[in-house]
Amino acid sequence: MQTTSKIMVTGSTGMVGGALVKQLQKTAHPLLTPTHQELDLRDQTLVMEYFKKHQPQYVFHLAAIVGGIHANNTYPAKFIYDNTQMHCNMIQAAHEYKVEKFLFPGSACTYPKLAPQPIHESAFLNGLIEPTNLAYAAAKINGIVMSQSYAREYQMNTIIPMPTNAYGVGDNFNPSASHVIPGLMQRFHQAKLDNLPEVVLWGTGSPMREFIYVDDLADALIFLMHNYHSHDIINVGTMQEITILDLAHKIAETVGYTGKISADTAKPDGAPRKCLDSTCLFDLGWQPTVSLDEGLKRMYEYHFVKLAA
Repeated sequence: MQTTSKIMVTGSTGMVGGALVKQLQKTAHPLLTPTHQELDLRDQTLVMEYFKKHQPQYVFHLAAIVGGIHANNTYPAKFIYDNTQMHCNMIQAAHEYKVEKFLFPGSACTYPKLAPQPIHESAFLNGLIEPTNLAYAAAKINGIVMSQSYAREYQMNTIIPMPTNAYGVGDNFNPSASHVIPGLMQRFHQAKLDNLPEVVLWGTGSPMREFIYVDDLADALIFLMHNYHSHDIINVGTMQEITILDLAHKIAETVGYTGKISADTAKPDGAPRKCLDSTCLFDLGWQPTVSLDEGLKRMYEYHFVKLAA
């Protein structure tokens, strides 16, 4: 990207999009950051008109309907319809208006539930998906295949980073839609305020996950836009794993909750382990810089200390 290149970021009010925009604002790039109220990405006519008028040269398509296990199970139709509509319109518009480079992020949930660990990019479409993520994953898979198809047929310059679980400042704390870290942070914070003697986890606590702080993820996306030149999937993670139970204890310590932590083993766990093999990205010269301890501290201090002040 040249310093004068016009960049479009969808989903700019979301956690990842917001962090990305903050980093891009430090440069001289002209930025296009339409909100949902300004541009409904599900409307093909409106998207085409926007591209025709503004002529973006580089596009980070980050807009998506997202959520944790509960949201995926509760709103599968919305997840698959809205997300598919949005990326179909964006990819077609990027093709028609000759965008120089288009970034479409996949999701680690598109990998098989029982893929060999750590998960290599070649595991994509090589096994069954975790059922609780199926609708969201199906939309993402469609977007990945569509991006690659446009690259092959039309020589469209697309890149497909596959991020691991992101968290951080700007995360969603809505109990019906939050992922594991904001969900647990909210529960431990409230338990501390209410002096509750116990917090019960959903599932056994044994699944292993890796997490990437949102600023690191934004930095990786910009790095890839500059340095990656293939429509092959590339993983974006930390390769640092932790069990959900250990994560819960770490969040409790961050929050200052000192009660008991137990597990409701009748609730689903999701995939038993999910760690991405990010060797390809690391070999290009990128590495994460924010530890899980530091990321949790920043997140808690912003959302529960600073905003509450």
